[in-house]
Amino acid sequence: MTETPKLPPGTPAWVDLASPDVAASVAFYSGLFGWNANDLGPEAGNYHMCDLDGLNVAGIGPIMMPGQPPAWLSYVNVADADATVAKVTAAGGTVFAGPIDVMEAGRMAVFADPTGAALGIWQPVQHPGADLVNEPGSLVWNELNTRDTEVAIPFYAEVFGWGSNTNPMGELGAYTEWTMGDRTLGGMLPMPAALPDEVPAFWLVYFAVGDCDQAAATAADLGATVMQPPMDIPPGRMAVITDPVGATFALLALAAHPQP
Repeated sequence: MTETPKLPPGTPAWVDLASPDVAASVAFYSGLFGWNANDLGPEAGNYHMCDLDGLNVAGIGPIMMPGQPPAWLSYVNVADADATVAKVTAAGGTVFAGPIDVMEAGRMAVFADPTGAALGIWQPVQHPGADLVNEPGSLVWNELNTRDTEVAIPFYAEVFGWGSNTNPMGELGAYTEWTMGDRTLGGMLPMPAALPDEVPAFWLVYFAVGDCDQAAATAADLGATVMQPPMDIPPGRMAVITDPVGATFALLALAAHPQP
């Protein structure tokens, strides 16, 4: 495994799961990805840091806000959380929490963009973000699913300085890649009209796997629901899974190994 360098500001750098049953979630993801989970204790809200061979890949913790659904949350590294929150507000976003210090690990906030999708920001101190990405069992992609891509594009340009590159994808509509300079950071897809109106916009977290079909079958055996069976897409083969506590994520077996 190759440890990643410190991820620069504007980069999606961390993901964590808010779960109503942390023990069940730890068991599921340990069984699916081989994660080791370390309970950081009551002073950290019993947040679990998950790793592969000692390299941190994700977090799992209890639901902290009343009415919060089980969900994976993506975080974007920033140089100044307070200044970024001010940009979020000015650009029409809604701040849910923070900025607050997370002990000595860093400073964070959570907001919704103007289309309703929740996202975190992370100003790293002792915790720089994921130590490992793009390898099986680790974060490989973050994708905004929204009903209003034309509103999202200028919002994220103002808040993080992201560029956007949009291309047609047949029946799926237009797919947008988020960019910073010559780096691709993530994607955006219009939400299908068939989805109920009560389903809000959301950021979908993708985890890399070696074999998508096998991983989807393992997830089902562990109590998950396969929402989108494995299918081929240009980057490889993917599936969408809802875990046993109700949080949705995606699996992606890359057709070619990405450059770090």
